[in-house]
Amino acid sequence: MTHLSVEMLAADATAPITSAGHAQLGIAVLAGIAVIVLLITKFKLHAFLSLIIGSLVLGAVAGAPLDKAIASFSSGLGATVAGTGVLIALGAILGKLLADSGGADEIVDTILAKASKKAMPWAMVLIAGIVGLPIFFEVGIVLLIPVVLLVAKRGNFSLMRIGIPALAGLSVMHGLIPPHPGPLVAIDAVGANLGVTLALGVVVAIPTAIIAGPVFSRYAARWVDIRPPEKMLPTAGDTPDATTRAAADRDLRPGFGVTVATVLLPVVMMLAKALVDIVIDDPKDVTQRVFDVIGSPLIALLTAVVVAMFTLGRPAGFTKGRIATTVEKSLGPIAGVLLIVGAGGGFKQTLVDAGVGQMILEISKDWNISTLLLAWLIAVTIRLATGSATVATISAAGLVAPLAADLSTTHGALLVLAIGAGSLFFSHVNDAGFWMVKEYFGMNVGQTLKTWSVMETLISVVGIVCVLLLSLVV
Repeated sequence: MTHLSVEMLAADATAPITSAGHAQLGIAVLAGIAVIVLLITKFKLHAFLSLIIGSLVLGAVAGAPLDKAIASFSSGLGATVAGTGVLIALGAILGKLLADSGGADEIVDTILAKASKKAMPWAMVLIAGIVGLPIFFEVGIVLLIPVVLLVAKRGNFSLMRIGIPALAGLSVMHGLIPPHPGPLVAIDAVGANLGVTLALGVVVAIPTAIIAGPVFSRYAARWVDIRPPEKMLPTAGDTPDATTRAAADRDLRPGFGVTVATVLLPVVMMLAKALVDIVIDDPKDVTQRVFDVIGSPLIALLTAVVVAMFTLGRPAGFTKGRIATTVEKSLGPIAGVLLIVGAGGGFKQTLVDAGVGQMILEISKDWNISTLLLAWLIAVTIRLATGSATVATISAAGLVAPLAADLSTTHGALLVLAIGAGSLFFSHVNDAGFWMVKEYFGMNVGQTLKTWSVMETLISVVGIVCVLLLSLVV
């Protein structure tokens, strides 16, 4: 990718930026982010358009010619979509097959049938973690909300006792675990190893989801003791709950074991590549080259999609036409996601080409602060400003990419996880997820802040603590 230079105070774009240049770039970054926030929150402009305008404002304030700012944004958008667009599409297809075949229902019903009342919050975080692996956060909410509401009502639970673990499981997967868009883009931006990131991500995700989910839900249920809103409770005809499904419907579902195996297949393939890389560590070795192909995200997800057509589609009675229709329907809803992710990549590249990454490298080189903590703080700042975990991840990854040059493979992966943890910090009124949770659970703004927002902050803080602890031993 060609990196464009922005002439600041020196004719040589590779020369160190002066303090005046730092000030100008700092103002440019603040101006760009402020415009994005204002357009999204005040004027309710779509994030895609807001990111385009904010990128142009950033380039203009930084002193870049408009044509170069446009070229910089376009190259970043193209590279991001090229690198992650296919993976996002494959993930959407897998998620749609999982939902439409009844595979997700089977996972949910099987775990709930085996969980005692005391273990129900733990069952919910497990369900959310499994279901949340291949699908987007918003899709996961829509899929699990009927189950959350019914379990809370029939088991006479506080809604927070059941809802918070499910939300925590989904959110942790979304922020830390590839193949979700944010982690994938961050891995590409900082040049991290996907398999190692996935393996360490699982290590970080487990304690984080437990603390922010089942453990925190005890306190959330005391702070906000509410019951499921009647208007949101699903009817017998559309609930995935086992007790309201006809026996014939269950006969058409794929089995629990084969469903879980299908969902975990791409994860296993990518982890296998990571293990082979660690054991062999010879790029010329035939075995390692084979696993480099097998464990690549594209091949892993493509394999899972093809396998899912047989393991999920066939038991559900899907014809070839029905499978084709399912695939087609899965791609439409992700158009907006792709555009936002691409525009976030364009904003990131504008930051990089303006020299902001180099500026951060120069300013921070004398700081007595961990690179991982710095990355987390940058992601937190952008998350608070924009309300988007994906935008925060993409932008922060672009800013700290120069810091990754001298990091080891494991610390490069931890850098991605630090960014992902920071991107989840304190969801509030400028985050679409905030409003989804508020409306589904029938809460007011204050109740949503005390539960959902605190939960997201816990995920972020526990996540970075786990990352910093891992950095001491790997």
